[in-house]
Amino acid sequence: MVVPLLASSALDPSRLVGYLVAIIILVFLSGFFSSTETAFSSLNRIRLKNLVATNKKKYATVYFLSEHFDALISTILIGNNIVNITASTLATIMFSALIVNQNVAGVVSTAVITVVVLIFGEVIPKTLAKRAPETFARVTAPFILALYYVLFPLVWLMGLLQKLLFKIFKKKDNENITDEELITYVDEAQTEGGLDEYEGDLIRSAIEFDSMTVRDVFTPRVDVEAVSIDDSMSEVMKVFKESGYSRLPVYKDNIDTIVGVINQKDFYEAYIDGATKFSKIMTKNVIYVPDSMRISDVLRKLQVEKRHLAIVVDEFGGTMGVVTLEDILEQLVGEIYDERDEIVEPFVKLADDKYIVLGETNLEEFFEYFDVNKDGAEFDTVTLSGYIAYALNRLPQVGDIVNFENLAITVKKMDNTVVEKAEVLVNAAEDDGNKEEK
Repeated sequence: MVVPLLASSALDPSRLVGYLVAIIILVFLSGFFSSTETAFSSLNRIRLKNLVATNKKKYATVYFLSEHFDALISTILIGNNIVNITASTLATIMFSALIVNQNVAGVVSTAVITVVVLIFGEVIPKTLAKRAPETFARVTAPFILALYYVLFPLVWLMGLLQKLLFKIFKKKDNENITDEELITYVDEAQTEGGLDEYEGDLIRSAIEFDSMTVRDVFTPRVDVEAVSIDDSMSEVMKVFKESGYSRLPVYKDNIDTIVGVINQKDFYEAYIDGATKFSKIMTKNVIYVPDSMRISDVLRKLQVEKRHLAIVVDEFGGTMGVVTLEDILEQLVGEIYDERDEIVEPFVKLADDKYIVLGETNLEEFFEYFDVNKDGAEFDTVTLSGYIAYALNRLPQVGDIVNFENLAITVKKMDNTVVEKAEVLVNAAEDDGNKEEK
């Protein structure tokens, strides 16, 4: 005997249509809740604040709900579960009336409603909402707000449960955005076309600015142009002409005793007026800073004191070098050149794996350029020349080779005791810190 699959007393057409219409509406509501959840989860808070500022009437409700995100999610989840459970129940009733075998009816009902809800209530709505979260949030916000007030008792109870769980499972991690995360946001914005390369570099420089110290930017003592307080006007004039600097430190006896700073404009005016000494026109309240001071603090100090130059001193009070307002600003906007500056590139590519690098190149920039996963702060030096001397444990000579990571660094030109130029061969070394001398 063959048992019929369909029930002999099947649902009349009107009731069947009623069940189908109800299920379609419930699946639509499921998609509504799913798309709303994705839209509010994907909202860019900064963009939303700008939209509220330009069109408060349209986005005020969206902003209110985003600020009460826990209550919003509770409302969405309650509504979504109600419609999904109701749709499942109606589907079970309908297929139970259509199919004689109740086990088969249950399987068919579960399979059909799962596929329908998954496709039309989850995947499609969430995919569309992800593409335009602000638009979806604006459209759905009024209905969600109304439902929030309707379901307020349940939402309130869920809020109490959330607070209880938060107390039990306390989060100890620091939720502040780190500099690395900010830089990642900038990289993503640049990749997506929201920022061009210059804007991205400028923002990254601003983020990293506060972590830099004087030691990263100052002009070392050996490169400082200074004049003695006993020098004649013609001698000072010669230094101004040859150096091209607009300000010069003034020392007494030796450069470790800086007593003032002379401005080129003031000096020329005095020179034209026939002055024989410049001591009366130099600035005597010199700013002294340690090399460990943050350049952001130095910048504020120079602004307050209305100065353009500070003397960098060591722990014994000796002069280490100078740091200027231009040195600091260049860390934000890049190199600043005037008509007199000779533009010298720190990295010159000779071949695919061969480069000429200036010895005065900052070690951090050197590592970044050659993609070396090292922190320059690990070494007791700031420049490439200093690192070569550190690795050799003596003063470098032309022809010396230092192997570091995958780089072979060869000294090509010396300027007294410092490396002026070095040749870098990529993928030539294997052992970290291995040294070879010629």
